[in-house]
Amino acid sequence: METAGLWMLAAVALLVVATGLPAFAVLIGVATVGALAGVATGAFGWEILSAMPPRLVGLLESDLLQALALYALLGSLLNRTPLADVLFRAGSRLLAPTGASAPLAAVGLGTLLSPMIGSVGASAAMLARVVHPRLAAQGGESPANVAVVAMASTFGVVVPPSLVLILLGDAMMRAHTEAVNAAPHTADDLRIINTQDVFHGAIVPAAIQIALVALLAWRLGRGSRRAKAPAAPLSAGEWSSAALAVAVIGGLLGGVAAGRFFAVEAAAMGAFVLLVASVALRQVDLARLKLVLADAMSVCGVLFALLVAATTFTLVFRAWGTDRLLYAWIAALPGGPSALLVAVLAILGACALVLDAFEIIFVVVPIVMPPLLAREPDAVWVSVAALGVLQASFLLPPIGYAVMMTRSLTVPSMPMRDLVRALVPYLVAQLAVLALVVAAPALTHVLDG
Repeated sequence: METAGLWMLAAVALLVVATGLPAFAVLIGVATVGALAGVATGAFGWEILSAMPPRLVGLLESDLLQALALYALLGSLLNRTPLADVLFRAGSRLLAPTGASAPLAAVGLGTLLSPMIGSVGASAAMLARVVHPRLAAQGGESPANVAVVAMASTFGVVVPPSLVLILLGDAMMRAHTEAVNAAPHTADDLRIINTQDVFHGAIVPAAIQIALVALLAWRLGRGSRRAKAPAAPLSAGEWSSAALAVAVIGGLLGGVAAGRFFAVEAAAMGAFVLLVASVALRQVDLARLKLVLADAMSVCGVLFALLVAATTFTLVFRAWGTDRLLYAWIAALPGGPSALLVAVLAILGACALVLDAFEIIFVVVPIVMPPLLAREPDAVWVSVAALGVLQASFLLPPIGYAVMMTRSLTVPSMPMRDLVRALVPYLVAQLAVLALVVAAPALTHVLDG
C-alpha cells in the first residue's frame, strides 16, 4: 500500500498533461480520491485528515508568503510602465561599442529586473514586450532573438530575491528540519538553513551563469545583427530615471544578498518606490492601476491555490506511508553525496517534463528532499543544485514555461525545431554551471560568513 502515493503522483502528471486542467484542481481531485481510497481500504482513518486545517493555518501564517503579493505587484507595475523600456534603451546605448548591444542589454535587463519581478512569467512578458521588438528591428524575427529573451527571463530563478528562490528556500528549510529531526545521528550543533543561506549560496553560481550567457549573447549577436540606425536618443530625464532605477534596484538586490534586509522588505520597498515614481511621473492613472491590481491578484490567486492544493496532496501522500518508502529507497542508494544528489536531481528533472517549477517546489521537494538531507547535511549545496534544475525546467523545450510564453508573445508561428536549436547554447551553459555546482560544493559556500 505504501506505493499508493507514487500512483497518486503519476496520476497528477498524467492528468495535467492529458486534460489541461489547472494543476491545483488536479492536485485537489487526486488527493480527494486518494483519501477516500485510504479510508475505504483501512490504510488510515478519517482522523488523520483533521491535520489539514492546522497545516493550512500554519502555512498561511508564514511572513515569507507576503512576498508573493509584493512581487506580483512589482511585476505588474513593470509590465505596465515604461521603466523597462527606458532601461533597455539606456543599456543599448551604453553597450553600442560591443557590436551586440541589444542582446547584451536584454541579458542585463533580465539580470536587473527578473529578481525584483519575482515571476518568470511576468519577466517573460516584460522582456517580450520591451526587448523583442528592438531585437527584431536589428536582426529580424529570428529564433536567436526569442532564445535570448527566454533565457534572460529565467535569471530571476537564481538571482536573489525571487519567488522561485524564496519558495524553494522555505521548502528546503522545512525539509532540512524534517531530516534533522528524523536522523538520530545528526550532530547537535547542526544549524537548520534559512532562505538567506540559499541566497548566499546561489550568488556565485548565478554570477558564473550570467557571465557565460552574456558571452554567448555577445558572440552570437555580433554575427547576426544587421546594420541599423541607432535608436532615438534618450532625454536627460530618461537618463536620470535609468540611473536612479539601477541604483535603487541594485541597492535592494545587494541589500538582500548581504542580509541587510529581508526579501519581503525589498519587495515592499521596490513596489512602493516604483508605484510612487509612476504616479509622480503620470505613468499610472486610475484605470491602469486597476489593471495592475487585477494582474497581481490573478498571480497571487494561482500561487496560493497551488500552495493549498499541494499541502493537501502531500498530507494524503504521507498518510499512505509513501514518504517512508521513498526514504528507504533513497537511503539505500549506493555512492557518495554527489551520487545521491544526482539521483534526486534526476527525479526533479523528470518531474519537470510534466510539472512546472512551482508545482515541483510545492509537491515534489517536500517528498524527496528530507531523505536526501538525512544523509547529506550540506543543505545549501543541495538547494543551489535544485535551483539549477528548476531554472532548466523553465527553459526546457517544448514545455518550459519561459519558452512557451516567450514564443506565444513574440513569434507564435516560429517552428519549435528552430527555437530549440537557438536554445541549445544557453541550455549547455546552464547544465555546465549545474555540473560545476555538483562537482564543487565549495562553490556554494564562497560567501559564507
